[in-house]
Amino acid sequence: MLVPAPPLVLVFAGSDPTAGAGLQADLLTLGSLGCHGLTVVTALTVQDTAGVERVMPLGPDWVMDQARRLLADMAVSAIKIGLLGSVENAAAVAEVVAEHPDVPLVLDPVLASGRGDRLADEGTPAALRELLVPQSTVVTPNSVEVRRLALAADEHDAPLAACAERLLSDGAAYVLVTGTHERTPQVVNTLYAADCVVREDRWERLPGAYHGSGCTLASAIAALLANGLDVPQAVREAQEYTWQTLRAAFRPGMGQLVPDRFFWARAAGEDDAA
Repeated sequence: MLVPAPPLVLVFAGSDPTAGAGLQADLLTLGSLGCHGLTVVTALTVQDTAGVERVMPLGPDWVMDQARRLLADMAVSAIKIGLLGSVENAAAVAEVVAEHPDVPLVLDPVLASGRGDRLADEGTPAALRELLVPQSTVVTPNSVEVRRLALAADEHDAPLAACAERLLSDGAAYVLVTGTHERTPQVVNTLYAADCVVREDRWERLPGAYHGSGCTLASAIAALLANGLDVPQAVREAQEYTWQTLRAAFRPGMGQLVPDRFFWARAAGEDDAA
């Protein structure tokens, strides 16, 4: 008997050898939430849990050929975009996703690592805003990224709502601004749509520094959209999932903690052993 395929989610992102972030983290998250991930490699990196040493973007032809081969063969239920590595790759990906306007698109505008290592050149924020934000169902910047993406004159103190509004005016359907980098007792994540705040969620601020939390959140949103949830519900459940992965995070090396995307499986194993 032929078993039905799980929802397919296409991911554009860079490879992270630690599997803390990047394509590897996306696959773990998608698998944990019942999806099958398809991957388009946009860049190779040399990094460990302490930081990024080198980034080598792939050529845009390689990116486009990978994606078009997959999309000609399989029907995807959602698309997630992470690290692109270059303005040329942003243009290539924008061209590909424009051919599939009915597929929900989650844009995680990766501009730097958690440690602050730059992962994009100076032209990337403008390219993302011009080419990919208008095609996005949900854009998921942290507070630092939304200020850069909105091209705010003050990258440190520009109002987050105003920056989100700029991205919405550019054509994004929703913008989820995460507050992990803000100086607030709790982490405040706010989902904006045109002229309104759809929801504001507050989460306990966990101790430690995490590698791949943004990738986890964006991939979780894509997975839940692929499973048929609407955007506000997908955003709420993805935050819950991500917070649980951070609460269960582990330190595999000498640097940052890595979210446990299969925290529920470990918990079930502990219950069975009790």
